[in-house]
Order: sequence, then structure tokens, then C-alpha cells
Amino acid sequence: MALIVQKYGGTSVANPERIRKVAERVARFHQQGHQIVVVVSAMSGETDKLIRLAKEVQAVPDPRELDVVIATGEQVTIGLTAMALIAAGVPAVSYTGAQVRILTDESHTKARILEIDQHNMRADLDAGKVVVVAGFQGVNEHGAITTLGRGGSDTTGVALAAALNADECQIYTDVDGVYTTDPRVVPEARRLETVTFEEMLEMASMGSKVLQIRSVEFAGKYKVKLRVLSSFEDKNDGTLITFEEDPNMEKPIISGIAFNRDEAKLSLLGVPDRPGIAFAILGPIGEANIDVDMIIQNTSVDGLTDFSFTVHRNEFAKAMEILDAKIKPEIQAREVRGDNKICKVSLVGVGMRTHAGVASKMFSTLAHEGINIQMISTSEIKTSVVIDEKYMELAVRSLHRAFELDSPGAV
Repeated sequence: MALIVQKYGGTSVANPERIRKVAERVARFHQQGHQIVVVVSAMSGETDKLIRLAKEVQAVPDPRELDVVIATGEQVTIGLTAMALIAAGVPAVSYTGAQVRILTDESHTKARILEIDQHNMRADLDAGKVVVVAGFQGVNEHGAITTLGRGGSDTTGVALAAALNADECQIYTDVDGVYTTDPRVVPEARRLETVTFEEMLEMASMGSKVLQIRSVEFAGKYKVKLRVLSSFEDKNDGTLITFEEDPNMEKPIISGIAFNRDEAKLSLLGVPDRPGIAFAILGPIGEANIDVDMIIQNTSVDGLTDFSFTVHRNEFAKAMEILDAKIKPEIQAREVRGDNKICKVSLVGVGMRTHAGVASKMFSTLAHEGINIQMISTSEIKTSVVIDEKYMELAVRSLHRAFELDSPGAV
């Protein structure tokens, strides 16, 4: 008997029929003697609907009250899922994040989990019940409802698995595992049977939509065994995210290609090149709760430099306003420029540690296609470039072909 946490995304619980299918799957595991905790998202499209509704009432919704509104999506799903299980003859009980007491900090719409009270869940599991928990939400120390940010149900699932010391956390979604890249862009993309935690972390951070990056970070911190599976079919065992590389297996140089359309680039030109200038620029950006991704500072010429960085496209207007109204006059920069029509493409693979020439092959492949590189970022197991958004699919297809990722034996 194992304790398993299963997380189902919005497409998996999009309507009553699919919720019943989820209940049937959970029931099979329960009948095998496993203890099951089910984490569900809101029904597909429901969170966007609630956000639009909030904006009709208040153009820029109050974060605390917005959390109250959008948390209701998961509350509907847990009730329906518990009902479907009970109808299938499986004892079940539903919990909101507050009822579990998933304690978070006070950052509304972007809260982080501080601790989880597992007492009531343990009691219900020991009594033979399936526990159904609302993903994406928690409660702060003042009792206010908080949400974890888009995709936060993955984080809820992993956090519960860590708190309960679960044997495995299974993430059910609309794909049957982690692929070398998005099959919608490259039909020849292959499903990976295993991927290392490091690779999954890089792929999530670089734009892969299979798992939310915070959930992968949480899994790494608490060594939660993760598996990505399809909720629509049972034809394979999905993709297992492992924490140790198999010393008997030679890893491919590149495991996958991630891409992210949700990027925007901001540049300050003619910036005085002096100690502390990076903090003078990025400090106010951080204070505004805007996450910065890639950063480039050019070599100084006549005491001036150019400073560029990328943010999520949703934060572009806010970041531009801060640069233009506050930072530019304070540091006496010459000009502010912005571009929200870019994308990021990344090669990821632990095999890059022991193979030279990956970056040069990437650059030559893009050059052959006439694609200009605007920014470059590297780590031990990834190389990322920022390019014009219109070349994204061409870049991904060309790189997938150049590194022979459609071949199972590619190295």
C-alpha cells in the first residue's frame, strides 16, 4: 500500500463527465489499497472567467478580494469530485486550502506556502477516505484566503506530497509526459521516459508548460518523487522526474528544447557605469514584485553602458512605467526602450556538462535560418537565447532537427 498524491489540472476536470472519469481512476487506485489525496484545479477556463468578472467590477481588482473571488473555482471542483467519488462507492471528503490550513505568506495572488497542517488529512486517510483538496489556494495567518499564482495547483500537489511524505506525486494533465519539445510545434517530438530534476527545473523555468516551476523547486527541496501522466489515457507510465542520474546510462547531450512566448525585453541606454547601478535599476523593479529573468549589461564606453533585462509580458507595462517615470531620471539614463514581441528558446540537457560545442552549434543553426540573437544566457546544463517572436517556431524546429531529438538514440 502506498500513499499517493494525484493532481488533476483544469482540462482533466473540465466538465462533469471528465470529473467522473477522474473519480473512476482514483477509485481503481483506492481499490488496490492505496491511500489517495486528490488535488484539483478549477474547471478549464473558470479562473479566467472569474478574473474577467472581477475586472468588470474593478478595473484593477484589489488583490485580497481578487483572491476571494478566484479561489471559488477550485471550491466548486473539490465538491463535485468528492460527490463523483461517493457516487462511485468511494468514501471521500473535500477540503479547501483554508480547511486543510495550508498556511501561506501575505502576498495575495502570488502567495508562498509556509507550512501545512496534515492532522485532519491523516485521520481521514487512515479511516479509508479519499481526501480531495483544492489546489492553488491557502490562507494567511490572519485567516484571509490567498492564492499561489497561475499553475499553483501543481505546487499544492507537491507540497502536500512533501508534508505527507507520500510515495509519489502524480501530475495528471492533457499530455502523457514530458516531451523533447512541444509536439504542437514539432510533431516529431518524443516523450521522455525519465528526466532529471535539474533538467525539469530548467525546462520549467525556460517556458515548458508541463509543470509549474515552483512545483519543481518544491519537489527538489523536499525530494518528492514526481511523475507526469495523461488523465485521458493509460497507454504508458508517463515521465518520471528523477533526482539522480543513472551512472550506467550515457545521457543525450540535449534532453529537450523549451520556449517561452511570454517574455518582454526592457533596455536602458546611456546608463552611467558606476558601482551600484544594477541595484539602482533592478531594486525598484523588485520592490514592485516584478520578477526579472535574463539580464545583460554591455561593456562601458566613455563611462556609459546599456542595461537590458527581461520580464513576464504581463509585467511589461508596469516595468516600463517604473523605468520611464522613476529610474531613468534618477540615474540620468539617456533612453528607455521596450519590446514585447520577443521569445526565449532554450536547449536543456545534463549531457552539456561533458560535451563542448553545444552553444556554437545552436548559434550556427539559428544563423543558417537567418534568425538574429538579441540576448544569450547560459548555465551548466542550458543555453538560452532571446529572439524575435515571429521566428520562434522556425527556431525550435531547426534546433530539434539539428540536435536529432526525433531519434531515440540521439546523443
